[in-house]
Amino acid sequence: MLEKLSSQEKAVLKALIKGIPLVPEPFKLIAEELSLTEEKVLSTIQTLLEKKTIRRLGATIRHNKAGYSANALVAWRVPEERVEEVGTLLSQNPFVSHCYLRPPLPDWNYNVYTMFHAKDKQSLLELIKAVAKEINIDEYEVLFTEREIVRKHANYQL
Repeated sequence: MLEKLSSQEKAVLKALIKGIPLVPEPFKLIAEELSLTEEKVLSTIQTLLEKKTIRRLGATIRHNKAGYSANALVAWRVPEERVEEVGTLLSQNPFVSHCYLRPPLPDWNYNVYTMFHAKDKQSLLELIKAVAKEINIDEYEVLFTEREIVRKHANYQL
């Protein structure tokens, strides 16, 4: 998919991966850095959205810096016929940042994975228990984050 991008699309995508500057006119600044017009940058972003190369533009919150020091990966055992329903419910929670479906393994029979964030471990456990009750899933494992080793965007070869 990425090899079908024009050089301009690749340049704009690289700029977006690097991060949208926190200035009053961020796309104007990106345009200047790329020797393009702001309108050209915006139309290129629209094209990338239409091609589904990108799904959305959004902020990445550094949970620890925002005061959310408790983080956990929660692995859920969800019946196959409920995966879409449960995944949708989980992903709508404001304290869930990621929700993924993965194939279960013979000795680890969990298939839905979420990242939960809260102010402290006790609050986090209470949130998880409340969500488990809400979605009617009682088979799950909570894996607390011990420390962040690295956090960055994937470095695609563009």
